Amino acid sequence: MHHPLHPRPSPGRGVLPLLPLVVLGALLAGCRDAGLAPVLDGPRFTHAPGHGLKGAIAFHSSRDGDFEIFAMNADGSQVTQLTHNDVHEFDPIWSPNGRQIAFGRCFPDRCQVVVINADGSGEQVLIDNGFPGAWSPNGQRIAFGRDGEVYVMNVDGSGVTQLTLGGGFPTGWSPNGKQILFSSFRDDNLDIYVMNADGSGVVRLTDDPALDFGDRAGWSPDGKRILFSSTRDGGDIDLFVMNADGSGVTQLTFNDGIDDDDPVWSPDGKHIAFHSTADGDEEIVVINADGTGRTQLTFNTTQPDGTPIFDAVPAWRARPLR
Repeated sequence: MHHPLHPRPSPGRGVLPLLPLVVLGALLAGCRDAGLAPVLDGPRFTHAPGHGLKGAIAFHSSRDGDFEIFAMNADGSQVTQLTHNDVHEFDPIWSPNGRQIAFGRCFPDRCQVVVINADGSGEQVLIDNGFPGAWSPNGQRIAFGRDGEVYVMNVDGSGVTQLTLGGGFPTGWSPNGKQILFSSFRDDNLDIYVMNADGSGVVRLTDDPALDFGDRAGWSPDGKRILFSSTRDGGDIDLFVMNADGSGVTQLTFNDGIDDDDPVWSPDGKHIAFHSTADGDEEIVVINADGTGRTQLTFNTTQPDGTPIFDAVPAWRARPLR
């Protein structure tokens, strides 16, 4: 979700030109061994802050000066930069087999859907006008936003098909492959909707005066619950979960003046990763699926010129970095 501490295209209204990055007064197919990419220097701990967490988390970060794609083990260790350029890149998504990452590369006038191998190699630009939202569980298609609507395409960039006409941005693909979750302003408020994977059968799941969203809002691995972000608790952003039919909405995080945003399930459904502004910038945090056990994984300060560093929009795969 586009808010002051996390400037990027606003997915709820489609892919928009990237606004100037002004933050606190400053500008802001095989998987090779991820260890071949440079591992960043940083704080060293006797035990990683997320000791015992399994898998790997990809995220975007401004620690290189602009926004780039990074990955780390789910315990916070082995932070590795995967992209290296002077163009802003956002919102990584693991392929279902964990061998590739899709992300959005944004220029002042447009964004691209780009795919790389999990070690950063093998870059492919799939489409020149769009922003990725969800990968189908069979690995064959990617849902993306373009001009404020939801589209799907094959993983080679072919077969582009428009699914919505009333506006929306895709955030999740159901584990059984039959449905796509999306956020939309179509009813004059940002809410969460679900539709069949062919665009039919649109159903509104949330109907609240607050904003309901999440770049990675989506189903739990068992398909029974849906995780999302919302401003329901007084205007700041917190994490919520609901049943797959929209019932039983439960708040997971409770903060005043702090944004917890863009949550994603762990592959086993036992944990949730998201980014939080509790430190004044944005950091990657993990909680248990019931909202307990808050653990911060990244700890940033500022660039040498004083510009805040932002780590945000995590994605989680089952296999750790090698």
